[in-house]
Formats: sequence, C-alpha cells, structure tokens
Amino acid sequence: MNTVDICDDTATVAIHAGAVTYAIRLDVDAGIIHPVHWGPRLSIGAAASLPAQPSPHQDTFEAPWEAAEDYPAEGGRTFGPPVLGAWFADGTAGLELAIVAHGVRAGAFTVTLADRHQPLAVDLHYRPAPGTDVIERWAVVRHTGGASDGDIVLHRQDVGAWCVPPRDDYRMSHVTGAWSAEGMLHRTSLPTAQTQLTSRRGVSSHHANPWIMIDDSTAGEEHGEVWSMALATSGSWRITATRSHAGRCAVSGGAGHDGVRHWLRPGETLTSPIFAGLYTADGFGAASRGWHAYQRRHISPHPGELRPVLYNSWEATIFDVTEQGQLALAELAADLGVELFVVDDGWFGARTSDRAGLGDWHPNPHRFPNGLRPLADKIRRLGMQFGLWVEPEMTNPDSDLYRSHPDWVHHTPGHRRTELRNQLVLDFNRPDVRDWAWQWLDRLVRDTGAAFLKWDFNRPITEASDQAWTGHAAGVHAVIDRLRAVHPGLRIESCAGGGGRIDLGILRRTDQAWTSDNTDAVDRLTIQHGHTQLYTPATMVAWVTDSPNPLTGRDIPLRFRFHVAMTGVLGIGGDLTRWSPGERDTARQLVRLYSDIRLTVQHGDLYRLRPPGATTCAVQYVHGDRAVVFAFRVGADFAPHTHTLPLQGLDPRAVYRDDDTGDQYAAAVLMGPGLPLALPGGAYASTLTRLTRVAAGAG
Repeated sequence: MNTVDICDDTATVAIHAGAVTYAIRLDVDAGIIHPVHWGPRLSIGAAASLPAQPSPHQDTFEAPWEAAEDYPAEGGRTFGPPVLGAWFADGTAGLELAIVAHGVRAGAFTVTLADRHQPLAVDLHYRPAPGTDVIERWAVVRHTGGASDGDIVLHRQDVGAWCVPPRDDYRMSHVTGAWSAEGMLHRTSLPTAQTQLTSRRGVSSHHANPWIMIDDSTAGEEHGEVWSMALATSGSWRITATRSHAGRCAVSGGAGHDGVRHWLRPGETLTSPIFAGLYTADGFGAASRGWHAYQRRHISPHPGELRPVLYNSWEATIFDVTEQGQLALAELAADLGVELFVVDDGWFGARTSDRAGLGDWHPNPHRFPNGLRPLADKIRRLGMQFGLWVEPEMTNPDSDLYRSHPDWVHHTPGHRRTELRNQLVLDFNRPDVRDWAWQWLDRLVRDTGAAFLKWDFNRPITEASDQAWTGHAAGVHAVIDRLRAVHPGLRIESCAGGGGRIDLGILRRTDQAWTSDNTDAVDRLTIQHGHTQLYTPATMVAWVTDSPNPLTGRDIPLRFRFHVAMTGVLGIGGDLTRWSPGERDTARQLVRLYSDIRLTVQHGDLYRLRPPGATTCAVQYVHGDRAVVFAFRVGADFAPHTHTLPLQGLDPRAVYRDDDTGDQYAAAVLMGPGLPLALPGGAYASTLTRLTRVAAGAG
C-alpha cells in the first residue's frame, strides 16, 4: 500500500511505495531535510528511531551534510552541487531557507521552504506512485514578492537530491551513444567527485539518457541493491552524481544544463519535471521490471493496448514517394499481416530531398494530385490503419514557411543561423508557432483520417534563448496534449533521428518510440539491451529491413532479423517489392507468430537472461500462463549447438509445455538445469520458444 506516515515527535516522514520506504527528517530550525532511509519498507516507528548521518569529518573545511541533504540550496556550507541557485534584484545571491509548512495533500507529502530574506519559496513534493515501488518528486519555485522586488534569476533549478544510503563502494550505471549507436550501457565505479550526465541539445539526446542507477559494485542482473532515478524531461537536462570524501552518495537532477537561466517575475512559479526514484534489493533486472510496471500504470497513455505490427516506407522509397509506389508496398504489406502502414518523409510540399519543403505541410500536388485521402482510404480497405511521418518542429530555409516567418526559428539576433541537415528549428516557446502547428496537424488528421503519426525531430537545438532549452519541449508537449485531446484515437511515435528523444516526459504523451535509425539486427541487440534498462519493450519499435543492411552492410538471415525485432514492437521497413516469394512466406509466418506472443512481449515481465556479447544472448518474457524465450548466437563457434538455458520468473511449482514441440518441463527444471536450447549451426542463429503453464507441479 502506498501511503505517507508522519511522526510529529521526531519530525520524521515515511513515504511508503509498495515494498519500499523513503524516510526523511525535517530540521525546522536549520531548514534542512535529512534523508534517514531508502530501502525495504519500515514502519514509521522504526524510521523515527534511525539517526541522520552527518559527516565524520567535523573540521571547518567540511560540509557536514554533503550528499546527505534532500534540498541543498546555494549558500552557507553547501560546498557540493546546489539544487537551487538564485540571483536577486538587489544584487545578492545565495539562499537561507527555512521550513515554514509541511503536510500531506492529495496523496503527496509537501514541505514548503521560504527564504529568510528574499521573496522566494519552494514547495517540495514527494508522492508514492500507487501500485509500484516508485516515488515521484518535483519542486515548485515561487516568486512571492511584488513589483518592487524585481525579477529573480534562477541559474540552477534542480528537483532535489536523492541520497543513497552509505555503502563501502558505489557504481554507476548509465547509457551513452550517438546517432545509430544509442543505448550503450556502462557500469563504472563512481569516483570521489561530481560526475555529471547531461544533454545540452534541447532534447533528451542520443548521447545520454536522463536516468542513472547506483549500486555498491556487487549487484547483478537478479541480485543486489540498486537505487535508480529517472527524469521526466524532454529538453536539456542534467543529472549529477556526487560521491563525497565522507563516503556518501547523492544524485541530483533537473531540467536545463549548466548556464541556463530562468527569469521569475513577481507572482510567477516554475515547476520542475518529475524526478522519480526506485529501490530494489533484487538487482538490475528487478529495477527494470519496476520501471516497466511504473510506465504501464502511470506513464503510458494507453497501457492496455497492443501496439500494431507496422510497415514504414522510408528505407524502401527514401524521398521517392508517390501514390502508386506507396500503394504497391501497401498491398504487399497487407498480405504479410501488417496492421498499420506509415508513409514516411517525402509526401508534402517540395520535399524531393532533405533540402526543401519542411514546414509546407500539404500533399505534393504532383505526387498526390487528389491529396492523401484516396491513398489513405485504399490502405484502410486493405485492412490496415493509415499513418504519416511528420516533423512539426522543423523548417528548411528553402520553404514557403521560412520565407514567410524567418523570425519563427530559434536564433540569436545578428548571428548566423546554424543549419544541420539543411534544417532550422522552429521555436515552440512561441504561442503563434504552437497555434500554427496545432492547426495544420489537426487539419491533417481530419483530412486523411490518420490513426498514427511518426513525430520526428532530426537535429538538435542551437542559438536558443535560456527559456528554450527546456521551454521548447514543454511547448511540444502542449501541442501533443491538445492534439490528442481532440483526436483520442490518434496514436503517436516519438522519434528524433532514431532514439534522440526517449524519456518519461515524451512517453507520457506518445505510445512508442523509434529506438534507433540503425536497423542492423546485431547492433540492435545492444541498442535494445540499453533501452530496456529503463523503458518497457512496449515502447521499443524495431524494424525488419533489407539485407545486406543499408547502414552497416552486414548480411543477416531474415529469421534472425525478425526474431530481434519481435522482442519489442514489430515493424517492417524493407523494400517488399524486392523480397522473394520465399522471404514473404517466411515473413507472413513470423508476423502470425508475433501476433500470438505480442501480449507476452509487450506487457509481460522482462528477464535479460544473457547480455549481448555473450556466446548466446537471451531474453525472456513472462505474462500470466505464458513465457516466451528468444536466444541469439551472433558468431560461429565450435561449441555444441544444443545446451540449456536457465529461465527466470516462472511459477516454481508449475509444469510448462513447449507450444511447438509439446514437450513438458517442471518449472524447477527450467529454472535450474534450464530449457534445452537447440540453435542452428553457424553465425546469426536464433530460436524462439513459447511456453504455456499447463498444471501445478508436485513441488
């Protein structure tokens, strides 16, 4: 049960989320919030008996509460990274906060701090997410003065700090990457220093992702304590992990990057994104499953739905998009069992290359003389939904939109405007830009009856104002929210040149994410391994494309390509007109097979049995009576091709049947010696095993 308990005698607060308690103590006189516990569930009495943990170093050069304070604001003995920094109109800086109120409101614990000298107050919120082990935190900074007090400039506005209990060692897990190489997982020792993960690109980015996990260097996939935190922000962001000389660890985070300022006028407020935290005692796999459960319950707009098998025309046609060509692909896709057909870039304006047309969102009159509706209707008659690629935040200098509104793009007056991919970024801070985007998107969905939009963002932001580094993303969120309110049947995929915008903020508004522009199945094993550390497989779109792969040149069997894509949301992106009858037969069979296992893959519990790079990489999904196991061998080897693979997460007293062979196994055997696994010989071998619980075992 998710509740908040308060012990008035000791000013201790226990926030209970599932099997976890996060306990804090309020030092009203000092204006400090001390963490006292983040771990297995404790009663309020037990939490109240715990001491706060000051530094063992008491000389004058130390900060006694470094990495042991929930909201270390700039000023006084805050020598570590502050979560709030402000400059005031009278020329002073720094804060001296006092706790002025606290209590439980609408299921959240709120503590209010006010500066003793300046018109600034902060409301800190702690909310256990019902039905999960996740605790959500956010902060609201308020200018409480009048016009005579002037503006307050916030030069740092993090949510707060998550303080990890003292341990002998600390290790940090996070992902890095680049375009077509997203989600590269790293587990490294956390140095005695301040380690910052960040995006300065105005988007969550390919290069890092706004989450982090901390353990004591002994945790594994299915054992050990793990503390993890994730920011729900789609703009620039910053997460700072501090390991102090006193042996403590804290992780702070918020929107914006170093140097970004926010002007707060009298009466205005600034609300941070949610910075959520999760504790588990059962390893990285349990941490991932905890985050996946949280997304299904509290983030995904339509958590009960199954994502359709889609076809996307990009790699088949690039910019050569015509009504006849798209219809030919659609007929082949429908024959394979595809449920959603998506027309990608090239359908609008003068868009025959990436040099022109962005911003002119009307069908190309030469390619679609009667508009898009005839094609959309024909696709629906084939039994598929109709979808379109859009890039609402961008314009080409060679476009009617830019010629009419050159002031609409992010730019620094008098400076050269940086073009990337021949594009400029429209400023979604501006109400007129948001209104323009809403109007054409609404018209497009109405005119075509589109059920799906792939919303792309193919370059980072440059020359932005301070507000835009986070405000642009807020504007995008607002347009999507408005669009979906009017079109509740519309589904949206988040894309940013692949996986450049995947975060808990955008996923609250979109149904899935394009994980990477790299569709090479071998590379995707690693990319998807990184994605699922935090994000559910139901958000992870993966395509089966042509071989040799157009990006890497690697030649991979069709079955292997399908099996990798079937571990998430299955899509097909190859040129079907070039596939042989035998390849189309295989594809048809595998699409039917995916339809059988889709519920288990998209909504089941994920167990990463063996990581990419192992001789055999394997993942398992469990949902109700069903379990699905994928195994992959990339390289050829001389080991026996039949071996066993120990499974996880089964009913330990049950018996399971292999749906394809009819063989039955006790769960104790499957989770002990393991599932007999027969991989074909040679490189790029893969198998898929479907198991169904058929009876209770003998124990």
